[in-house]
Amino acid sequence: MFVRSLVLTLCLAVPAGAEDLANQLFGAKALPSLQDPMPIGSYAKGCGAGMMELPESGDTWQAMRLSRNRHYGQPDLVQFLMDLSATARDIGFGKGLYIGDMSQPRGGPMTSGHASHQIGLDADIWFLPPASLSLTESEREDISSIPVRSADQKSVTDNWTSVHRELLKQAALDPRVDRIFVAAAVKIEICKTAKKKDKKWLQKIRPVAGHDTHFHVRLKCPKGARLCETQTPTVADLSNGGDGCDDTLMWWVTDFLDPPKETGDKKKPKDEDQPKKKGAREFTMADLPDQCQAVLDAE
Repeated sequence: MFVRSLVLTLCLAVPAGAEDLANQLFGAKALPSLQDPMPIGSYAKGCGAGMMELPESGDTWQAMRLSRNRHYGQPDLVQFLMDLSATARDIGFGKGLYIGDMSQPRGGPMTSGHASHQIGLDADIWFLPPASLSLTESEREDISSIPVRSADQKSVTDNWTSVHRELLKQAALDPRVDRIFVAAAVKIEICKTAKKKDKKWLQKIRPVAGHDTHFHVRLKCPKGARLCETQTPTVADLSNGGDGCDDTLMWWVTDFLDPPKETGDKKKPKDEDQPKKKGAREFTMADLPDQCQAVLDAE
């Protein structure tokens, strides 16, 4: 536990001049708040009260990169990960799951990495099937996951298997799950063999940049979580027959990778007066929901 303790000690030292930045304030908290569980705000602008820590190891999972202290979530997320890890083992995905970043002890913006993962309902799951669930703390810092997306971002690699597809399907079929973020190449591969009956879960699989070595699960706001902001769908809903296996998906491996050049009257005018949108690491407490101050101040 020495490495983890050292990192937590370093986290408590807030850089001079950064006292008002929310990521520094939340990043300095080593433990959850003694409050009733509640996700507050949105996935990319909020915090989490009464969070639970995912145990570092279990019968079917191990938490990775313990030095980051980002294995906290709402009780629904912790239970979901335990359940999915058992399913992973049962379908032949190694011995279960290696689980990456969830949220900080009290959620909020992070000092590095994710813009989301702020309210305790997001988790990264490695594409590497676990061969061992007895890794030491130092081994969990050194081991890496495997890429299932090619370097040119247009196709999957030989690391991708039918068991990976089944794992994503089982995760997406869980009613607690709102959406799952994957590399576009992964969804393209899944769509190639998709059948009509797959539409229900395929709609939850969303393409996004990166995510070549892990997938990102996002849960819905739990029932009764009145301070949690639900997310608007970004793909056509099922009533319109949408599953995301269309031209909007192919955009990720065409125009996204090689944007068409704007010429002549097609060029967008620059609005020099338009204020720059704040990034998560620029948020102050004033940018977050008011209740986040109470989360920060709680015992």
